[in-house]
Amino acid sequence: MLLEQTLEKLNAMKLFGLAKSLKERLERQDHQSLDKSAFVGLLVDDEWLYRENRKLTARLRVAKFKDRSASIEGLDYRTARGLRKEQLLELAQNRWITAHQSILITGPSGSGKSFVAQALGQHACRSGFSAQYLRLPTLLNLFVQARAEGTYDRLLKRLSKIAVILIDDFGLASLADREKQDLLEALEERYGTGALVVTSQLPVTDWHEFLGGGRIADAILDRLVHHAHRIELHSPESMREAYPPGQHGGQSVE
Repeated sequence: MLLEQTLEKLNAMKLFGLAKSLKERLERQDHQSLDKSAFVGLLVDDEWLYRENRKLTARLRVAKFKDRSASIEGLDYRTARGLRKEQLLELAQNRWITAHQSILITGPSGSGKSFVAQALGQHACRSGFSAQYLRLPTLLNLFVQARAEGTYDRLLKRLSKIAVILIDDFGLASLADREKQDLLEALEERYGTGALVVTSQLPVTDWHEFLGGGRIADAILDRLVHHAHRIELHSPESMREAYPPGQHGGQSVE
């Protein structure tokens, strides 16, 4: 009866991990010889892990990754496409995030750009950073909607608070002047306060032309390219051809 009352109180205080752990660990024969401090330590560890897992689940839900299987561990270095393991292991230290830097991933369709970007994003989430995955058309549509609803400034502020934003498919379609200005506003709001990952089929040298040249293009590139890490992929054989459908060796082919 005393245990049931204790469990009720723990759940009432929303210590759900601790309550579950207490019930399970009291029934374990291999815990009978543990001293009190060790037993309490295990309970606290279980509650801490429960809360961390819930936070991670929430971060991944907000991030909206297209490929949930993407991971640093799942990257394929066997295919000769310019992916350097030492560079990815360095980026996995997350110093680029705390320094508010960018990662620019370029390469042809099928070279695995999106998978690499999302692997870095998921690793950031598992390391405690907030992230959000957005295709560039989706990001631009958010601004159209926010402007119509009168929430433009609120959207900029929300985006500025995300530790890592992943912008996929940069350079697929030409941008109107309003869209370029929206992109610049988003980058300006985050500059020096957040990190970016950008994927594009266009090499970085072609981005200025894609943006139409001029001062807006200069301003956008200054915020994207300054202090940026570059991953330039090439794919003599598309990843779609290297692996049968559904068998990409842990590697997405976006």
